[in-house]
Amino acid sequence: MTTPEFSNHNYTYEDYLKWDGQWELIDGVPYSMAPSPSFAHQYMVGELYAALRDDFQQQRCVVVMAPFDVIFASSLDDKSAKNVVQPDISVICNREKITEKGCVGAPDLIVEVLSPSTALKDRNEKYKLYQRFEVKEYWMVDPLHRTVEVYGWHNGAYEKREVFGEQDVLVSFLYPDLKVCLHDVFQRLS
Repeated sequence: MTTPEFSNHNYTYEDYLKWDGQWELIDGVPYSMAPSPSFAHQYMVGELYAALRDDFQQQRCVVVMAPFDVIFASSLDDKSAKNVVQPDISVICNREKITEKGCVGAPDLIVEVLSPSTALKDRNEKYKLYQRFEVKEYWMVDPLHRTVEVYGWHNGAYEKREVFGEQDVLVSFLYPDLKVCLHDVFQRLS
């Protein structure tokens, strides 16, 4: 196993499979997943995962937490893919996209919990990547400001649907029956 050399910005999924440690690959550029996330980050991921899992339990959708690869390619045989990420939470409603190696293609809903080391990447590179590959809904959770920004796919691009605060009930635009009481999610961070 190896690690990427940062002089090369044209890596592929085939290269990614050979690396030691936790990495993401966005447009051929490697991003280290070190250091490990903070307690607040992991706590938020756990709370949201539980809320989403409970809601989707009756549906055919699968809710998965990181580390779990999302490979933006048409198949696992496409080793030339340049985008492999590990969203904090992925909701996948087409079970044919799920393999032992990860999700091949765009999940329906992705949740990223911002942290100081990843916030710019989540707001910029990942936002653009998820929009380009038509992830239908993208949530950016900010534990510091206790907000959740919800973006939805509409007319070929993302539009900000709403920013929910800690006293709000988040309502998904993709799944209108999905409601998450954010007070319950954020209250235990105090």
